[in-house]
Amino acid sequence: MTAFVSALDLFSIGIGPSSSHTVGPMRAARAFAERLASDGVLDRVTRITCSLYGSLGATGLGHGTPDAVVAGLAGLEPHDCDPDEVRGAWSGLGDGAEVLIAGRHSIRMLRSDVTLEPRTRLPGHPNAMTLQAWGDAPLPLAEDTYYSVGGGFIRREGETASEAEALRHPLPYSSADELLALCEEHGVSLCDVARHNEVAVHGEQGIDDGLDAIWAAMAECVSNGLSADGTLPGGLRVKRRAALVRQRLEEYDRDEHLRDTSTEWLQAFALAVNEENAAGGRVVTAPTNGAAGIIPAVGHYYLKFVPGADAAGIRRYLLTAAAIASLVKKNASISGAEGGCQAEVGSACAMAAGALCAVLGGTPRQIENAAEIAMEHHLGLTCDPVGGLVQVPCIERNAIASSTAVSAARLALHGDGTHVVSLDTVIETMRQTGIDMMTKYKETSEGGLAVNVIEC
Repeated sequence: MTAFVSALDLFSIGIGPSSSHTVGPMRAARAFAERLASDGVLDRVTRITCSLYGSLGATGLGHGTPDAVVAGLAGLEPHDCDPDEVRGAWSGLGDGAEVLIAGRHSIRMLRSDVTLEPRTRLPGHPNAMTLQAWGDAPLPLAEDTYYSVGGGFIRREGETASEAEALRHPLPYSSADELLALCEEHGVSLCDVARHNEVAVHGEQGIDDGLDAIWAAMAECVSNGLSADGTLPGGLRVKRRAALVRQRLEEYDRDEHLRDTSTEWLQAFALAVNEENAAGGRVVTAPTNGAAGIIPAVGHYYLKFVPGADAAGIRRYLLTAAAIASLVKKNASISGAEGGCQAEVGSACAMAAGALCAVLGGTPRQIENAAEIAMEHHLGLTCDPVGGLVQVPCIERNAIASSTAVSAARLALHGDGTHVVSLDTVIETMRQTGIDMMTKYKETSEGGLAVNVIEC
């Protein structure tokens, strides 16, 4: 089956702090509530329970997962909900409160209806949750297990991928080698292959409008982050820095001979996004929330510092990034709970490197080389968030990876695309490394920095 995933699905507009622990569970809970309605049993439901397993149970509190579950049951959707309505949806239940399931049927929910079970790991994926709806009988009216597989994508147990969906893409590919072969056969770029597939599904205007909306949301997130100050929620007392960095850079830039500030601006853009994400604000999954700062940061770098950069270039940038992300998602993982941070920040860095190389005029093989360089130097990167929060080391990690993406793109442009390690090889290596990585280093906060940094 083709690896291709639409940019409109990969870059989903949602809320922080986590695509797999906030956005995915909200979507799963909403899907469960809608299934109750469509199956005609919603009016008989008197109670709903949810068990969060594995990584969802281990770091769910820090990621706002229980709040997301209750918000999803109430019918909220990540792309258009008010983030303030999600915060406290579960924690505010207290000894019990009314929740309007699917926006139409009221039941009383307790905080104890959502349980955290980090020591139980289901075989389908480390991010698992089981929802049960109860009526007057001793057995549940309905029960579903969902897996939040990264990037806000969910899979219900028992569901299989649709072959019909794959047939909608006229230029299918399942590996980087196949993607490069398509480029050579048709004399086009990676972006052109992606666009051809997108247009077949969404139409010319539909994909352009969708990409523009994604970039507008990314740009708004950067702007918000560059303007906000204060301390991030969660107990670590992490201070926002993006606004202060912006102010200093604006001062430096008034004197053109002081120094080149392009790299510092790049890092400020990334800090801005990930601080917004940590605060639970509006953010675009790219390909996850924990790695959401890299694509917008490098995109802003392109617009601010590359002569001739324009909106059409941003569309090419996003399409190329999505084409690369599709390969990683199919052949490895974009889930920190499954592959560690190499699967999140490593993937985002590869996407941004290849995409920047593309808009700088790189050939398909130079683009593939840029993505490979970026991914190769993130192999083995662990996901060990302190306090179960997407703050330390996540925020700074996005800033550093943004710099790596630019360096990888520039380095690839100095070659002809010939290199020893292929993108397919490094993606497969990342998959194998994720399997070998100990569970405590995969978004459980049971190892690494998460246990060696004292929470004050």
